[in-house]
Amino acid sequence: MKKILCACCLLIVVGCAKEKPLEKEIAAIPIDLNISRFDQVFLGATPSDLPKLKEVYPMFFPSSIPDSTWIYTMRDPLQKELKQEIDATFNDFSSVQQDVKSVLQHIVYYFPEYDAPNVFTVTTEDYRKKVILHEDMILIALNTYLGAAHKYYEGIQQFIVHNFEKEMIPVDIANEFAYSQIATTRRDRTFLGKIMYHGKAQYVKSLLVPNASEALQFGYTEAQMTWARENEAQIWTYFIEKELLFSTDNKLDARFINMAPFSKFYLELDNDSPGGIGCYIGYQIVTAYMKNNDVSLQELLSKSGEEIYNNSKYKPKK
Repeated sequence: MKKILCACCLLIVVGCAKEKPLEKEIAAIPIDLNISRFDQVFLGATPSDLPKLKEVYPMFFPSSIPDSTWIYTMRDPLQKELKQEIDATFNDFSSVQQDVKSVLQHIVYYFPEYDAPNVFTVTTEDYRKKVILHEDMILIALNTYLGAAHKYYEGIQQFIVHNFEKEMIPVDIANEFAYSQIATTRRDRTFLGKIMYHGKAQYVKSLLVPNASEALQFGYTEAQMTWARENEAQIWTYFIEKELLFSTDNKLDARFINMAPFSKFYLELDNDSPGGIGCYIGYQIVTAYMKNNDVSLQELLSKSGEEIYNNSKYKPKK
């Protein structure tokens, strides 16, 4: 038993030794990051400030929206309350600044051609748009990160709200960037093609936020993550036995790919499962492929889902 423990400890030490130099190298990448707190500027502004705001931040004031709309918003007492709530949650913004810098450093490391963008914090009325990548900008809607229990989120389903934590900011940035990198890859209509598409995005995300837990990377609770790990073999068996891999039935998206409170096997275990479990399986196949093939990240992103699957040697442990 002592020999086994020593061997395990050695593996852990060697693993850490391999990881630390890379993370140190990435952390040393120079990033001139200055997050512009537009949310604070606008929420604290008065109508007399509007001309100056439009001059400094023209991208946030489209000509299609009349000044009267902005003035009405500035005078709305709810906007002042919103500022107080954001300030209370983000009273120390340094940790967010560091998290954003870290994910950008990882992006630049794995995608050297990428130019670090300008980052702005904003607010949004659409909670589905938490982070937006637009040309040379990243917009972070801070009012969607006030904490799962916040009163503003009453009425929104729990499986969505539990990700409204500020720890999700770097994960959401990584998520948006990952999908932007595979947007041009051909997406076949089969269930396999779809889960591999999402699996590739999830793999990129895992590289960009390696310090985030796997649960955070998937937007799962720890209990949901544990369920996915423990039931991986059974899930895969179900997909095979039901002959789902090459099915083009669009109903499978809602059952196993889209964000949802749970996946739909139409079995008693459904309520315990996390939504989008097909994406988890896709990620496992992509991970197996990268372990068993000597290919670069860019080569991975250009390959079809079927090619990745056929060469992955994927076999979940029972």
